[in-house]
Amino acid sequence: MDRVKLAIIYYSSTGTNYQLAEWAEEGAKEAGAEVRVLKVQELAPQAAIDSNPAWKAHVEATKDIPVATANDLEWADAYIFSTPTRYGNVASQMKQFIDTTGGVWAQGKLTNKVVSAMASAGNAHGGQEATIKNLYTTMMHWGAIIVTPGYTDKSIYVAGGNPYGTSVTIDQDGKMIEDVKEAVKHQARRTVMVAQWIKKGSK
Repeated sequence: MDRVKLAIIYYSSTGTNYQLAEWAEEGAKEAGAEVRVLKVQELAPQAAIDSNPAWKAHVEATKDIPVATANDLEWADAYIFSTPTRYGNVASQMKQFIDTTGGVWAQGKLTNKVVSAMASAGNAHGGQEATIKNLYTTMMHWGAIIVTPGYTDKSIYVAGGNPYGTSVTIDQDGKMIEDVKEAVKHQARRTVMVAQWIKKGSK
């Protein structure tokens, strides 16, 4: 059977969601998927990036990561999105990318894709759940098949117990408070597993 093709699409200013994307890639490859890790286009002015040493360092460190395109969405059987929360919604960079998908959506090329999502915030009640659910609202318009982690593995509890998608809190020093690595990997494996079912059933 053909391998599931997974696009992991993230936005990260200082590296948290990039780390989540890397862990998701690890889990997805364990499940046998072919994976592309892709960032969305940075929209912030260079002056803003330069004013934050961690942001500037991360942009430089990930300059070779490809920018996600509509072609990547067509290529993939499944997606995992990872984004910081901005007032309970996705970062503007991620929203801008989503807003460019009208063409492929209108052609029906996003229908029945499998999708899951992750998020980060600066405190434990910083809008992580709302951000993930807001992203899923878009996926409903796409006609995608949403796969959440639920409480299907003990790693979900260790990571803070978010059933909508793995989420992480970042402390003042930019460190992750929760231990989310295994939850991210489980979520990725589960996404690939469901995509395999869909792919097999559609033949």
